[in-house]
Formats: sequence, C-alpha cells, structure tokens
Amino acid sequence: MRTIPLERARRIALAAQGLHRPRPEGRVDVRHLRRTLDLNSVVQLDSVNVAARAHLMPFFSRLGPHERDRLDDWLWRSGENFEYWGHEASVMPLRVHPLMRHRMTSTHRWKGVERVAREHPGYIDRVLDEVRAKGPVTVGDLDDPGDRGGSWWGWNIGRIALEWLYVSGVLAIHQRDASFTLHYDLAERVLPAEVRDLDPVPRDRAVGELLLLGARAHGIGTVKDLADQFRLPIREARAAAARLAADGALEEVEVRGWRGPVYLHPDATIPRRVEAATLLSPFDPVVWFRERAERLFGFHYRIEIYVPKAQRRHGYYVLPFLLGEDLVARVDLVANRAAGRLLVPGSFAEDGVDVPRVAGALAAELRTFADWLGLGEIEVAPHGDLAPELATRI
Repeated sequence: MRTIPLERARRIALAAQGLHRPRPEGRVDVRHLRRTLDLNSVVQLDSVNVAARAHLMPFFSRLGPHERDRLDDWLWRSGENFEYWGHEASVMPLRVHPLMRHRMTSTHRWKGVERVAREHPGYIDRVLDEVRAKGPVTVGDLDDPGDRGGSWWGWNIGRIALEWLYVSGVLAIHQRDASFTLHYDLAERVLPAEVRDLDPVPRDRAVGELLLLGARAHGIGTVKDLADQFRLPIREARAAAARLAADGALEEVEVRGWRGPVYLHPDATIPRRVEAATLLSPFDPVVWFRERAERLFGFHYRIEIYVPKAQRRHGYYVLPFLLGEDLVARVDLVANRAAGRLLVPGSFAEDGVDVPRVAGALAAELRTFADWLGLGEIEVAPHGDLAPELATRI
C-alpha cells in the first residue's frame, strides 16, 4: 500500500478541484462553466446573499469574473442541468439524475408533510392539480398557500406540499428567478424525455457511482470525505468503497496522520506545485466538509451565521483565502450594493504566514472580486490582525 505525504495529498485535492490551473484569459463562456461543474458534478445552493450567492462562488474561484446572469441561465434554463438534493440543495448535470432516482422513490418523511396530510386531507393532491393546470408556479402562486408557521423554517403548507412533490420526483425545479425564488413544474415538463425514460439505477449501484464521483472530485480522501460529496449514508459508502477498491476503480492508500482507509482516484493529478490565489465560499467543496479542511490544511473553519453576534470570532460571512497550496487567511465580506462598496468587517491571517505577502495577494483578489460584483470602493475595518497591512494595500 502506497503512503502519500500530506503535502502531496493537498496538491492532489486542489488539482481535482481545478485550482492548479490559471484562470482563463478573456471572456468566460459556457464551455468553462460546463467544465467547472463537471469537476464536482454538483454545486451547492444557499440563499444567503451577503457577498455573492454560494452557487456563483465556485465558478469565480476557478474562472475569475464571469457573467452572473449567464451562469444562472445556463444552470437553470439550458436544459443541461437539474436541481435536486445532492449535497444539500444543489444543481447537477443531467447525467447524475438517474443516480438520484433511488432517493426520489424512497419513502420520505419530508418536513411537516405528515401533519399536512393529516390536518388537510387532499391538499397535496390539489396542489399537484394546480401545478398541472397553471404551469411553473411559486408558492405565492397557489390559490391557498396557507400562513407561514413557526416550524419547518417557517414554511406554510403550500411550500411543504410543493417540496414533498419535488423531493418525490413528481415535480422538478423549473428555475430560480433573480430573487432566488423557486418555480416548480411537473417533472415531465422540465426534464427531457431521454432522462425521464431511463430506468432508475439500483440503490447499491447508485451509491457506488456517486461515491466514485466524490472520489473524482476530491482526488483523495477518506470514506467520510467521499461520501460527503452527495451525503451518502456512511455504512453504504464504506461497503461501496471496499467494492470499488477490490475492482480496481479506487486505490487504497495511506496518508500520514489520517485514519484510514483512504482512497485515491486513479485519474488523480499530482502537480508539482499549486499557485492559486482565490477566495473560497463557505460552501466550496474544498472546505464544505470542515473535518477534511482541517486534516488537509490545518484550517479550523466554522461558519458563524447562526452564532450570536457578540460570540462570533471572525464574523458573519467569512471566506477563506487560498494562496498557493495553503489556506492563509479569512475575511468577513459584505457587499453594500446600495453604496457600491465592498466592506471587509474583519480580516485575519493564519498563524505563521508571511503577512505582507498574504495582504498583497488578498488585496488584489478583493479588487477583482469587487469589480466582478460592480462595487467601486473597498472598505477595510480595523478588526483582525491582517487588517492594518491589508488596508495599506487596498
């Protein structure tokens, strides 16, 4: 069994994410977007829009500035992709759809649906009939969406019914509009026939194929790392990884300091060096599994959105900064769109980094980021050990 040094494992992981390549020169087109989504087969969605929406950021991190509206059009309106629960709410290429079908046909206990069925007999069927008659609908388009409640994220019964039908595969997401509002429609009117007509992939085979996609996206990882890509049950993932290794589809290796087993994808690239300089979203695959980020980079990272303000250590929406092969800093960012400013309420260097070098590279990346969002000024607040040096570079 081969032993992979941690430094090499880190380069493998970054190369699997395409972060070893320079950003393209010139205009970013659909070919770049397609290639970037193909790296992971999944891009996570999140409604928080403090700096930039989560699904835009992996494309920015790898490609640099791109046309945000063009990306949204391609993700939801090109017919090449679909939205479903992959790694949380996600957009995925259509080729992944058959691997999700076992989830759609499983028995779901979606949030509140049993209560809706019990307290409002026939309501879910009436919602389905309404979607069938009206075409793409939002929750607000329903004749009787109900009032928002105090549970299930405050969802009303209309949202619960629509989500239940969507998770079950009866409905699909037609699009998200500029305000990120969901538009639901019949799956048969959203998905092409060649996808709908495919037989569902049996669960055990689907788990294996999804785990293999996770291995391709990470390059190298533990079973938990690879399973997290599509939130696979760990027991099934462990059995699938063993089968894939026995068949030669994965190679079992060791990484010093990691508890095994560890698996290497056979197509993994091992670059001599990685020379990245980019901000990463809290929902980027490089850091979305916090345990892996700590093992790979020694980077302890927690998103503090739900932490009371007085207890936050670094800020509300903090983005890691990747420089070379290391996560060297983190910055709290706010896009003040009304004032046309990018605010940096906090900026923090990791222990032992070359602060002037990090500040210079981060200042350049913040300028690129602000320009991409159409923001003119950058304001650095005097909070964090990186702030004084960073402020002199902005």
